[in-house]
Amino acid sequence: MPINYQQTYSKIKEIGQGAKERRKRKEEAHAFARKLLAAHESDLDFLRSKVDSAKQTDVNIRCAYPLNETLASSHPAPDSVIQATLIAADGSQINPDRHAAIQFCVVNVGAIQMKLNSGETPEIFTDTELLYGDDLLPNGYPMSDGLVALKRDLAERTKLDELSKSLQGSVVTFTDGPIELWGAKGEDANSYEAIVQKYLGVLSRLQGRGVVTAGYVDKPSADLVVRLLEIASAPVERDNISPNLRDYHPLRGVSDRWLYGEHKNPLLPPGHRSAVFGIQSNSEKKYTGVLSLHFFYLNVGTEGHPWPVRVEIPKWVADDKAKLDLLHEVLVEQCRMMGSKPYPYLLHRAHETAVVKMEEKQQIEQMLAMELRRQDEEVDDGSYKQSAKDLKGRAKR
Repeated sequence: MPINYQQTYSKIKEIGQGAKERRKRKEEAHAFARKLLAAHESDLDFLRSKVDSAKQTDVNIRCAYPLNETLASSHPAPDSVIQATLIAADGSQINPDRHAAIQFCVVNVGAIQMKLNSGETPEIFTDTELLYGDDLLPNGYPMSDGLVALKRDLAERTKLDELSKSLQGSVVTFTDGPIELWGAKGEDANSYEAIVQKYLGVLSRLQGRGVVTAGYVDKPSADLVVRLLEIASAPVERDNISPNLRDYHPLRGVSDRWLYGEHKNPLLPPGHRSAVFGIQSNSEKKYTGVLSLHFFYLNVGTEGHPWPVRVEIPKWVADDKAKLDLLHEVLVEQCRMMGSKPYPYLLHRAHETAVVKMEEKQQIEQMLAMELRRQDEEVDDGSYKQSAKDLKGRAKR
């Protein structure tokens, strides 16, 4: 019997019994968030000073950093005929599997390029990198799934750089997920630093050509603006924020997504973006100057069905109103193309192109095994654990 449903049901009943108390706590936190927003939405100098003070207390603080637009401001999308070339890239991977007969890894990137209002058919590109042998042992250690994901992210951005080189006029590029590359720990740390340096080179080249680039985060769970509101209300001791700031979370459970997309009273009407914020985090040590990280929220939903997403951009886009407006308008139009499930059309197409199916993985493994045997190289068997998992009876369960 695969699941003990009696135990599971007992836990579900327990969860249900706590719903009333959770709802009460959430409503109280929501009310406090609204109160803080109303009190500080225009107090930008005060908010910046509080964040600067918080940095002295906790060097790892991560929150929104207000610039020159009020916290509750709302900006409609420009209404014009867009003349630009769009490029979207997405990636997928086959991670090394120690239980498989052959150890290998695949990083696959799909990209779509489309010239708006030209009548031209979108162009599709696919790049596939196969890693084997010593490629799987960076720094002498087996490659982790996290490092494979970093290589995939770098490959996506590198493809945007490559395709945009020869283009004239306005160019807008975007990928799925944050524009920042997330770090790696332990034995992956050196590889992470090397990948980040390559990525910073990609961003610099895009900036040098005036390319608009962005990261699109669907259904974001971050609390960057909410954390800013918490910092605004944090107690002060001897002219400094309390040293217990890391444990100060009066708005726990409140997300930026709720703040900007509350169903009854969303801050952002359909198609509107929020203020542009800087990102206060450790990343400012790596992403400096025109490459520093910024973001805004965008409601790509409809009346009565708000759907705020986070759009991350570098400073050179945030500081250029024409580029910011172009990106805003492009994303709204792209999401409208997907109807009731708003998501950028080109990112959807890029994902379809990039995804590696199970049968494709099996075919690569078979091709690799055949070539190795043809060269008289020994091919190991898969683990017995994996063989047991693959039994038909187990699969049916």
